[in-house]
Order: sequence, then structure tokens, then C-alpha cells
Amino acid sequence: MSTKVRTADTRERILTAACEAIAEIGFEKIRMRMVAERAGVSTALLHYHFDTREKLFTEAMAHSFANTAVDVERDAGTAPAAVILARILRNLLPTDPELHQDWRLWQELWVRALRDEPTRVFAVDLYAQLHAWVSGAVRRGIASGEFAPTDVDDLATLVLSLSDGYGIRLMLRDPTVTLDTALAAVWRHVSAALGLPETIPAE
Repeated sequence: MSTKVRTADTRERILTAACEAIAEIGFEKIRMRMVAERAGVSTALLHYHFDTREKLFTEAMAHSFANTAVDVERDAGTAPAAVILARILRNLLPTDPELHQDWRLWQELWVRALRDEPTRVFAVDLYAQLHAWVSGAVRRGIASGEFAPTDVDDLATLVLSLSDGYGIRLMLRDPTVTLDTALAAVWRHVSAALGLPETIPAE
């Protein structure tokens, strides 16, 4: 294994461990030593890659989002645009244990962003990336003729706002909101804007 591959593997293990630790106990309580132990590396090696907790936190958030986006877009060139968009919507909600962990990370980000200016700026940038992810999928569908033309940026903003609102209720285990009703509600607005059937496409 080359040095470059080993380095990438080490960073991957550290970032995965950081995501798990932050989601479990919260950013304010984690220590670099905890993450190092979970990743199976020395504290010195962890500090070599991430010299502060803040840098580790922001890198972990970016890592979490990037992994989700890559998986969802794996066949964007061949799958119907509506299927890709439906996948994105499912991944914007806590639909499985991994996404539930991602949502815990986002909640930590929101809290920290209220009190820390660099984190606020980072959070705004992450939202811009989410916006670009949704709007990019919509634009591809419009360009291919699968979607009716619409105000793409307005729709992307609406999708993210609805996903945040329903996601919080799901994370709180609000008995009046289920995953199925949340997905149906978001898709209802999307389908109306894009001229699609009201039933959300299967995977």
C-alpha cells in the first residue's frame, strides 16, 4: 500500500470515528483522544491530520455530506431524473441509521453556528452545497425534458426548508409526523412544480 493510500485510509478512519463520536456525545464533550482511540490511531497522528477540534468537526461534516452525495448520484447519468431527485429527498431526511447520525451532526452544527462565527460561515457554505445538489438534479431533469420548467432556486430552497422542518420533527420522534408522511409532503410540492406524478418514485 502506497503512502498516499495509507494517508487517505487514515483520514477516512479518523473522519468516520469523528462523525460517530460527535453524533453520540456531542461536539462540546468530545476530546481528540476519544476520536483517536475509536479510529485506532495515536493522538499524535490524529493531530498531524487535524490540529484542532474545530478543524476535525468541519472536515467531518464535509466528509459526511460528500459520502452521501456520491452514493446518491452513482448512476445519475442513466437513472431517470425523478428517481435521482427522490433519492436526494430521502437522503435529506433521517431515513436510516446512517442518515440519523448525519442529522445529529447537523443539529450539532446548528447549535455551534449560533455561537461561533467561523462555524456559522461554514454552515452557510454547506447549505449552499446542499442547495446546489438539489438544484443541479432539478436542472438536469428540466434539460432532459423529464421535468417541467420551474424556478429552480426557489424550489431548491423550499425542498431544503421542508426537509429541515420535517427532519427535526422526526428526530424528536413527534408522533404526529412519520417518515412516509414527511416524504409525501415534500414530494407533493416537488411534483406539482415539475409536472410529475404525485407518488414518489421507488429506489
